[in-house]
Amino acid sequence: MQSAPVSGGAIVSDVMIVGQAPGPRKPVLQRPFAHTAGKTLFRWFEEFCGMNEAAVRSKIYFAAVCRCFPGKNSSGTDRVPAPDEIRNCSSWMDDEIRILRPRLIIPVGRLAIMQFIDCGKLEEVIGRKFRVERAERRFDVIPLPHPSGASPWHKIAPGRGLTARALKLIARHSAVARLCQR
Repeated sequence: MQSAPVSGGAIVSDVMIVGQAPGPRKPVLQRPFAHTAGKTLFRWFEEFCGMNEAAVRSKIYFAAVCRCFPGKNSSGTDRVPAPDEIRNCSSWMDDEIRILRPRLIIPVGRLAIMQFIDCGKLEEVIGRKFRVERAERRFDVIPLPHPSGASPWHKIAPGRGLTARALKLIARHSAVARLCQR
């Protein structure tokens, strides 16, 4: 792992967004989802939930499976964190869940999804809500695909429709509906 940990800030919220790990630009920009994937993620929230980026960042707690940029792999793309790196960081998320007691967790991307539920294929989990227990807390999980440009899954069938279904579930969830009223 490289660089300093990246945090979304001290936001008290009933909703958590959990990503994989910061990208190479995040340590400089000092916020998660600060580049291409973030633009797509915040566009989704604006379109389906009526919350722009500033509202999402101020009302939803951001966490990550791993808190530091994992570096590049031999092909030059961002390296997926190794199982031991994920284990080393897992206590942070468990503590955040115990402290915040979220009612809804939105894992973004397969690695984040797998921290809460089995994910053989995205088609089996995107567009559905799951009741999960972790860190002695029960909460809903509504997974989203990773919004990066590296994967076209959310842009083509069936991913496009399933992503829209997931975003509608998120928008209707009582924890998110409360945020929109504030």
